[in-house]
Amino acid sequence: MNLQVIDPTTYKNWDDILLATPDASFFHSAAWGTVLAESYHYKPAYFAAINSDRLTSLCALMDVRSALTGCRGVSLPFTDYCEPITHDDESFQDMFAHIIRYGREKGWKHIELRGAESFMKEASHSSFFYGHTLELPRNPETLFSAFRDSTKRNIKKADKESVEVKICQDMEDMKAFYGLNCMTRQQHGLPPQPFFFFKKVHEHILSKGRGFIVLAMHEGKPIAGNVFFHFGKKALYKYGASDKNYQHLRANNLIMWEAIRWYCKNGYTHFCFGRTEPENDGLRQFKNGWGTREHNIRYYKYDLQRNEFIGESRGIAHQYKKVFTRMPIPALKVAGQLLYRHMG
Repeated sequence: MNLQVIDPTTYKNWDDILLATPDASFFHSAAWGTVLAESYHYKPAYFAAINSDRLTSLCALMDVRSALTGCRGVSLPFTDYCEPITHDDESFQDMFAHIIRYGREKGWKHIELRGAESFMKEASHSSFFYGHTLELPRNPETLFSAFRDSTKRNIKKADKESVEVKICQDMEDMKAFYGLNCMTRQQHGLPPQPFFFFKKVHEHILSKGRGFIVLAMHEGKPIAGNVFFHFGKKALYKYGASDKNYQHLRANNLIMWEAIRWYCKNGYTHFCFGRTEPENDGLRQFKNGWGTREHNIRYYKYDLQRNEFIGESRGIAHQYKKVFTRMPIPALKVAGQLLYRHMG
């Protein structure tokens, strides 16, 4: 296999090559790679086989170097899924052998893959999530009838309660979303991503027409918001936030419906609801209520010292979440600025 290690942020016509590749997603794009590299100083290391501007194999990684969490190759940090692209198991094994050799040269502790279960039939996974995808017709009204009754009721309730939604891309709208995001992360016991990360999202994605924010307003106040990305004919929901004091208005349902309608009317064919932790049954039920197809997303971690996939992965411990929940938002912002680069 004629593999090369490239940087998609500088590779000529990278997105054009991706758009001609059916299995490519937004997360393989130059825009997302640029956001990660510029926000957290990760070094892109995308293993690609390209023949006559045709991509035949790809595994996108970032070289993550941290004094706290060690050096590793991650495909990709802060990314719901990032499936390797290749023809068959043999091609994948060849590509992964190259990645292992590269990782040893770079001093990585391990390699993380977010996806790739089709090539990992016998490997132990380190984490497990649910994914939900919706196929989009040209006419969004044909979708509405297939929604769960509770989903339809909540959309109608938000509309009846005079919740207004707007599709927007300005920095002021990103600031409004970020304020809501900080509140939501505190509620979940997690620090928010630093604001400069969202500035990079605005600079390289929203301002370039590769995504947008949908904000819900009630009596002139932002009460909920979602961030959506798109690439080719595929769209995805990436970030969501809301003020829990207005949860009874069901603004999140109206936001999602507004985005789905927009994508239908603009010719998109697939809409991804992102990943869901298996223990978050409420979110899983919410996403299933839109007539989605549910599938599994498995993450894999290859230990370069033990030469094997390891089947353990722990998120932020419960006791730390309790601490973050009690911290004021300004302190949480500082924690996010200090920690996120190491968490990738």
